Amino acid sequence: QVQLVESGGGLVQAGGSLRLSCAASKNIFSIDSMAWYRQPPGKQRELVAAITRGGSTNYADSVKGRFTISRDNAGNTVYLQMNSLKPEDTAVYSCNARTFVGRWINYWGQGTQVTVSS
Repeated sequence: QVQLVESGGGLVQAGGSLRLSCAASKNIFSIDSMAWYRQPPGKQRELVAAITRGGSTNYADSVKGRFTISRDNAGNTVYLQMNSLKPEDTAVYSCNARTFVGRWINYWGQGTQVTVSS
């Protein structure tokens, strides 16, 4: 079982920056992958960025060059640094932990709202 708690969302003007944090209840280096997803109003949830246990990262095309996923060396927190924010980045951002224990299991945080004004 993994509990995830996100923080750092809020209201920001276009062109601004925010950093989201996801605090996990266990060492994230024991988890196969951590990711950030977002769900814009009226749309489906989409993958924003992910990082594997080995440190490989991947990003949605829409955020490449603007967002960076990282983790702390203590191994309990994953971050999403978001720069050059656009109104279309407005969404509820959720942290995900995915681990294989006989089968793939996904854990989710409660989500944090990010609103970018034009």
